[in-house]
Amino acid sequence: MSGESERVLVLNPGTTSTKLGVFTRAGEEMSWNIHHGDDEIERFRGRPMLDRLEYRAAKIEAALAEAGYSPNGETMGIFSSAPTLNAKDAFRMGHPRFGPKGKEAECWAAVAGRGGMLPPMECGTYLVDDAMVGELKLARRGEHASNLGAVLALRFARTAGVDAYVVDPVTADEWQDCARLSGSPLAGRTFIGHVLNTRAVARRHARGLGRRYEEMRLIVVHMGSGITVSAHRGGRMIDSNSIEEGPFGPDRTGSLPVRELIRLCFSGKMTESELDRHVFGDGGLFAYLGTRDLIEVERRIDSGDEQAAAVLEAMVYQIGKEAGAMTSVLEGKVDAVLVTGGMAHSDRVVRMLRRYVEWIAPVAVYAGEDELQALAEGVFRVLDGEETVKRLGSAGTRGTGMRDQGLRNRESGLGWDEP
Repeated sequence: MSGESERVLVLNPGTTSTKLGVFTRAGEEMSWNIHHGDDEIERFRGRPMLDRLEYRAAKIEAALAEAGYSPNGETMGIFSSAPTLNAKDAFRMGHPRFGPKGKEAECWAAVAGRGGMLPPMECGTYLVDDAMVGELKLARRGEHASNLGAVLALRFARTAGVDAYVVDPVTADEWQDCARLSGSPLAGRTFIGHVLNTRAVARRHARGLGRRYEEMRLIVVHMGSGITVSAHRGGRMIDSNSIEEGPFGPDRTGSLPVRELIRLCFSGKMTESELDRHVFGDGGLFAYLGTRDLIEVERRIDSGDEQAAAVLEAMVYQIGKEAGAMTSVLEGKVDAVLVTGGMAHSDRVVRMLRRYVEWIAPVAVYAGEDELQALAEGVFRVLDGEETVKRLGSAGTRGTGMRDQGLRNRESGLGWDEP
């Protein structure tokens, strides 16, 4: 199969869904979103996330088979979109899912999965190996559905006899050292956030200008279920808010007044797990308005709900204030402010945010979260020799003393993060 026709399988497991897609260098060939209901949650309640491996793999295989792909990438099945057309007939007719006429279709060129709760590391594309799988089994940074990404990718890659990769994992951490000191050695700052989409958008913006990402100074505002506002310089994310800091979002509190939080911890009003749930799941818009749905919030505003309007204004205000902080990190020299994530689909939110950030630099909007495409692009950069693949534990993938201290704090029970 020619290079342009090489296919990469990408897998993005979430808590209640598994997104997957097949990509060539030309873009998306096909994608799916497999929903996982309450039966899965109950079946695996209290068990390690990796116990769901075979269950999720079977669901992925079924979706691939329905679309005409075998687990190793051979297109030999019946197409759901054209049930009377089998693979051999489609190949003979020159269907784009196959290589040039007269040449057998090949397996996946590679498989990519979403990077999970790994140790702090540089951004980039990483080979999935036994060391990475071993780290995910330990789950020292927490149990999360993203931990399945690398292991699922390796499972399908081995079937096809190719390599598996993760790209810009959620724990990728390139902060400058001065950003790591929190004010207390008992609670070092470490990063977990929306690295994959953030970096993909930054690259896409630079490419559209005919420039290299590495030569631009950017602020990227990712507005999803969590909010990540980051500063980019020299091809690195040098600072950002963490998931326990910064603006509140649809269901996360962001930064809280520390002394008030201490009083709440010892008030007896909430258990540790209840408070953790409030901060990461029941805070933000949900805590004030009883909904995480931005569309519902905007509907209420249009109906004259002044509280909904005030809460949304406060959230956007905090996002803009965080972008202003990143302007200082970049010493006032910013080429663009990029706005992305699911909430960037809202014209109202983007319009409100522009009031706070358009003085910084030109604003460009990339609504949504194209994480599947970002995974595929990372793999193709490695396959095409544009980027050197990295390994967990190799030079540059472990942090400085301050970064390692932050990780040890979390491993010793002083706190942990989840994306």
